[in-house]
Amino acid sequence: MGLVLLVGASLSIGVADLWAADIDAGLVMAVSRVPRTVAAVLAGAGLALAGVVVQLSVQNRLVEPSLTGTPEAAMLGLLGITLFAPGSALLVKMGVAAAAALVGTTGFFVLATRVPQRDPILLPLVGLIYGGILGAATLWLAWATDLVQYLGTWTSGEFSGVLRGRYEVLWLIAGLAGLLWLVADRITLLSLGESHARSLGLDYRATRLLGLVIVSLVVAAVVVTVGTLPFVGLVVPNIVSRLRGDNLRTNLPFIAGLGGALILAADVLGRVVRYPYEIPAGTVFSVFGAAAFLWLLNAPRRPAHG
Repeated sequence: MGLVLLVGASLSIGVADLWAADIDAGLVMAVSRVPRTVAAVLAGAGLALAGVVVQLSVQNRLVEPSLTGTPEAAMLGLLGITLFAPGSALLVKMGVAAAAALVGTTGFFVLATRVPQRDPILLPLVGLIYGGILGAATLWLAWATDLVQYLGTWTSGEFSGVLRGRYEVLWLIAGLAGLLWLVADRITLLSLGESHARSLGLDYRATRLLGLVIVSLVVAAVVVTVGTLPFVGLVVPNIVSRLRGDNLRTNLPFIAGLGGALILAADVLGRVVRYPYEIPAGTVFSVFGAAAFLWLLNAPRRPAHG
């Protein structure tokens, strides 16, 4: 119900008055407002699902894609394709970004195997440092090639530039969500660790690789289209887990729905706080995400069924 109300608000809010006589309301809706609303929902849902995959794969609830170097690696790939083939189609750019994100995320997973699991805070700190190194390399390359302005658009996390014809790649997230639902039980077994998962007959490496590919494709699609959106993959799976338990298959619709609703709410709020100007949805959600993260660190976990 909340998501439906947010969709209605998103379609209604904008500088253009849909009731004005000189405005083609149907065209405005089809070209701008519907694509923007759909993009926000898909981006939020995709990042929330990517977050739960990462958390189960590394057995740590305090990790998300933005703490594994995945967005920074995707931006490095985008920067490379912009330098060497600036006229490439959007799907080509997304493919390069996804490949770079896969390499970057694999590097974090290799580091994760060497980090002691006694303290759950240690792995996120390692991921923060790892992502910072990749981000610094990306920023240096952008500065050296006079492409810092491009890097700014990829880190903004905002939906004002989403129009018909420039967001359709995000529909890939819907297909990846369906794939994730099909392999949800296998992804769940990753949280048991390699030895236990193998003893239950799971092809651990293949399943983990599949999870890496899903995460990389989702992050690349979001970065190419709207930029980075931190905290989504961290906060949403933890909230759902606290309320509903850890049954991944039954939680997936709630994780996707809550992720989409929160990002859409951040986008709507960013449009009305300083109307007619906009605050990027990524900035708005970062404030909420930081507060929610502090709550998750300190709030006692209550027992849940499922």
